[in-house]
Amino acid sequence: MARPTERPLPPRASPPDLPDDLEDGEGRRHGDHIGLRIRLTEDLAHAQFEQCSLSGSADRVDLTGATLLDVEIVDARTAALSLKDATIRRLRIAGGRIGTLDLSGAHVAELILEHARIDYLSLAAAKIQDSVIADCTLATVDLPMATVTRVRFERSRADEVDTRGLRADSLDLRGLDALAFLDVTALRGTTLTARQVELLAPVFAAAAGIDVQD
Repeated sequence: MARPTERPLPPRASPPDLPDDLEDGEGRRHGDHIGLRIRLTEDLAHAQFEQCSLSGSADRVDLTGATLLDVEIVDARTAALSLKDATIRRLRIAGGRIGTLDLSGAHVAELILEHARIDYLSLAAAKIQDSVIADCTLATVDLPMATVTRVRFERSRADEVDTRGLRADSLDLRGLDALAFLDVTALRGTTLTARQVELLAPVFAAAAGIDVQD
């Protein structure tokens, strides 16, 4: 008899494959960038980046519709970093202070997000798989209508997680210390610790129509 598959399935995430030596370059909208070290600027929308490192500060960074393959974004400091509708494979975002990190509508495979402080992380309607979010402080995590597969949180915290319409498979939330989930009925396909379930018990009961009284 076949053994049942253990859940949750671990993410198959690996860091970006970057060359040892990167040339300094300038990012531009709709540009093709390969093997470059680039300072973040405000308008990088619909550009393509392959084996690149991006860093620095800007008021806002627009990477809407961009394609990122084997890319790192290091110590970004910006009020808004938009990767809306981007296509991403092997992206590492490390460190930094970001007001809004917008990945809504993005197609994401192998994202490593670590050691960052983010006020608002949006994955609304995104498709994200094989990703790890580790050692992050997050105010709000927005997941409405997201499709999440083999994603794990480690040693991270959030004030609020919006799970309305979430479709999850092997979403490991055991490493996320969250104060509130907006829709516990959408947590199907996630993994929680017994302690997390205990803390959420009143919310689960209310969602099931159970009146709990002492």
